[in-house]
Amino acid sequence: MGVDVVSEVVIDRAPRDVADYAADPANAPEWYANIDRVEWLTRPPVRVGSRVAFSARFLGRRLEYTYEVVEFDPGERLVMRTAEGPFPMETVYTWEAAGANATRMTLRNRGEPSGFARAARPLMTVAMRSANRKDLAALKARLER
Repeated sequence: MGVDVVSEVVIDRAPRDVADYAADPANAPEWYANIDRVEWLTRPPVRVGSRVAFSARFLGRRLEYTYEVVEFDPGERLVMRTAEGPFPMETVYTWEAAGANATRMTLRNRGEPSGFARAARPLMTVAMRSANRKDLAALKARLER
């Protein structure tokens, strides 16, 4: 059994505003607490086939990984995957209207850990859920300012 964590938040901004900001990997260090650095490996902006390298910290470990955008429907859905490292993962963002000028953003991370990550799967799931909630709260605070 793999890891599958789904978190969501309602942000008091129009869906397109939230999606435009959240889907731009260059903004990730501003709202993801564990992401230190982002480097485009292909030319921006985001599109299917885009590749972006991330440097992050998680559970006391340094992670270096490259996401490839495998699906992108601007303003509605973004799917990125990595096959690198001890935790090949897929990240999915979705955005939908949640009333007048509000957006429900869903963040889903799923994957099949191996090696060290497999042994730490229960801890990893709890830590990922907590980190995702904090990151979405930071995104909400930033976009509602």
